[in-house]
Amino acid sequence: MNRQIRSLVVAAAAAAAILATVAPGGSAHAQPAEVKNVVLVHGAFADGSGWRGVYDELTARGYRVTIVQNPLTSLADDVAATKRVLDQQDGPTLLVGHSYGGTVITEAGVDPKVTGLVYVSGLAPDAGETTSQQYADYPTPPSFVIETGPDGFGFINREKFKAGFAADTSDEVAAFLRDSQVPINMAIFGDTLTQAAWRTKPSWAVVATQDEAIDPRMLRQMAQRIGAQITDVEGSHVVFLTNPRAVADVIDRAAKESGRA
Repeated sequence: MNRQIRSLVVAAAAAAAILATVAPGGSAHAQPAEVKNVVLVHGAFADGSGWRGVYDELTARGYRVTIVQNPLTSLADDVAATKRVLDQQDGPTLLVGHSYGGTVITEAGVDPKVTGLVYVSGLAPDAGETTSQQYADYPTPPSFVIETGPDGFGFINREKFKAGFAADTSDEVAAFLRDSQVPINMAIFGDTLTQAAWRTKPSWAVVATQDEAIDPRMLRQMAQRIGAQITDVEGSHVVFLTNPRAVADVIDRAAKESGRA
């Protein structure tokens, strides 16, 4: 009987080990979640249409890409717009933010669907900080000039728009971006974050080496502070528009790696 009992115990233990590798609750060998959803968040003075090149690259690679249209009226409004899009996603999602959009994904990225964050020339404040505080050590480059109206909304100076925002685009593209720019409520830069998703989510950062809207040294310093994997990409502040394949490559890698995290 003792030999039979020992045989039954061994068999039961082996069966339990096999179940642990295949059962949904088996954490020892849980299957990584495949990330096929990407949400793109634009920054100030622009709308989501600038992401078209990145969108085309990613959808061709099999990703389901959704683009947020921020109202740029307050940080809370922009976070709410991003959360509405996240609610539409059907599984694990990579969240990408450009410029001020980095602030938005930092706050909104605590959503449980978000597996990782990608900052494209993006700002990355901590909880308790404001966007404007990120400029303490690196003032805005002189070619990037914002003019604020009596209602508190700002536009980029028309004469300096290309030099400060989109230096590596053609004159025609720069003119279109200038004439279609979306003003931002300048009070946003003083809004305090309550969350910092990069503290719990893996992060990646694209540093545009010719950025004249945010000093590249500042972008690198922020990326290093949050522990992001950094990729330098030659381009202006709108590097996602002028070098969409390189930006898509970073997003693609981040999606694959965050799914294994």
